[in-house]
Amino acid sequence: MTAPTTDSTIDGFHLVIEALKLNDIHTIFGLPGIPITDLTRMAQAEGMRVISFRHEQHAGNAAAAAGFLTQKPGICLTVSAPGFLNGLTALANATVNCFPMILISGSSEREIVDLQQGDYEEMDQLAIAKPLCKAAYRVLHAQDIGVGIARAIRSAVSGRPGGVYLDLPAKLFAQTMDAIAGRQSLIKVVDPAPRQIPAADAVQRALDLLKTAKRPLILLGKGAAYAQADADIRALVEKSGIPYLPMSMAKGLLPDTHDQSASAARSFVLAEADVVMLVGARLNWLLSHGKGKTWGAPNAKMFIQIDIAPTEIDSNVAIAAPVIGDIGSCVSALLKGMGANWTKPPSDWIGAITERKEKNLSKMAQTLALTPTPMNFHSALAVIRDVVKSRPDAIVVNEGANTLDFARSIVDMYEPRKRLDVGTWGIMGIGMGFAVAAAVTTGKPVIAIEGDSAFGFSGMEVETICRYNLPVCVIVFNNNGVYRGTDVNQSGGTDVAPTVFVKNARYDKIIEAFGGVGVHATTSEQLSVALKYAVASGKPTLINAVIDETAGTESGRITMLNPQTKKN
Repeated sequence: MTAPTTDSTIDGFHLVIEALKLNDIHTIFGLPGIPITDLTRMAQAEGMRVISFRHEQHAGNAAAAAGFLTQKPGICLTVSAPGFLNGLTALANATVNCFPMILISGSSEREIVDLQQGDYEEMDQLAIAKPLCKAAYRVLHAQDIGVGIARAIRSAVSGRPGGVYLDLPAKLFAQTMDAIAGRQSLIKVVDPAPRQIPAADAVQRALDLLKTAKRPLILLGKGAAYAQADADIRALVEKSGIPYLPMSMAKGLLPDTHDQSASAARSFVLAEADVVMLVGARLNWLLSHGKGKTWGAPNAKMFIQIDIAPTEIDSNVAIAAPVIGDIGSCVSALLKGMGANWTKPPSDWIGAITERKEKNLSKMAQTLALTPTPMNFHSALAVIRDVVKSRPDAIVVNEGANTLDFARSIVDMYEPRKRLDVGTWGIMGIGMGFAVAAAVTTGKPVIAIEGDSAFGFSGMEVETICRYNLPVCVIVFNNNGVYRGTDVNQSGGTDVAPTVFVKNARYDKIIEAFGGVGVHATTSEQLSVALKYAVASGKPTLINAVIDETAGTESGRITMLNPQTKKN
């Protein structure tokens, strides 16, 4: 323990805590250990909420999700070296997905690290972190703590949000200074993410292009959800009359059941649209980079792109009308520029979309009405779909391969920022961290839809869910393996195939060990009863949903990225 802070002095521990609280940051996600154990104790004693995890990667994922939901940087606190490295996956993922978070790690002393003298968990963490985040800073002196945290906050949320690393060597915490001078050194960040107003000519160029469109489409990305410009985005879509397609984490900006939603005709509208307006979305691999068969005839469409980063423009295809600025300001300017007499899209375009939507929705309804035993992905997700419809405020967390792909198209969302999933990288392991953050940040019920493989990455965090008595219901889609449970060892040996798990595993028993509610569901009716109870009760619950092990496809819907599938 360091010498306690007195009336006349203040130490590094308390300067860190007071700097965070000064900037309206009151929650820390992390894992205690040398040299930050006392920091977690003191932060809790000073009124901060400290959510302690079983693994740093999941604490980091929680911080990232909290950042997305609140527009304030989520804080992940880790120990040095291995703990820091565990947090790096979440830090890099946050940066790629534009989630504001700060990874704060204790570290070894510089003079020993730089001479490589073999200190406890010695590592040049700053150098390692720099390529994986927006910015990285190290604080060596107590009087610079306020500046370091202020710079980290501003870097995390300004412009295109992302991850920031803040390195705090162990010796820093024990440093003391005059209390008055110390508190005066702290900085309350003013307007950390200032509005970026789009140029008037850029707005007009975009509107002029939209006016010429015969088959326009609005594509909403998770950046649109992050912006929290919900009313204006909805007004823009409805006033324009243009069909819209939400990416998965943008679902709910307008209800998925909205008349202008083109989700049920996704392939058709992407291929046939002549002008596409991207709102907080990137033409990355999730959208086939704006090229190829997905987008129809080559060079047959023009793009409008709203983005805060000018360097994102033309990153995959030519952008005819870039609109640079924050999404709220850009959408507001477009709305104003449309005026009162905006002409809506041609009726033949709307009619063609409606025809395909109705056909696809009718086909899907027939599939969802089936209740086979054992369940398949469709019948299980049909239950979740109905529960979410009755509780639109519930937050859905989703990861897996088939579990993710089917849920995106089956479970409708009705409110913004109620769906969290694997994002741009498509990585597994975000499930329990995101679920904890959603529950802690919003207090709303959380439904975590997990493939059995995906659950394995973070399953131990059900103890964290129970420890903090969070209103989280985890549903494990158990089909005995990765993709399916039917793969065989082609050598004829006794080991099971690499993609096969223990048959008929009882995941529900895991949460029971920690005092939560476990349910083994083999039918749609059992799943429905259990899920409704879990959401209503708010009790930590895990439902082991038994799925036909033959259900599912290799690599889900990204088979084109699987070399073996390509070969076959």
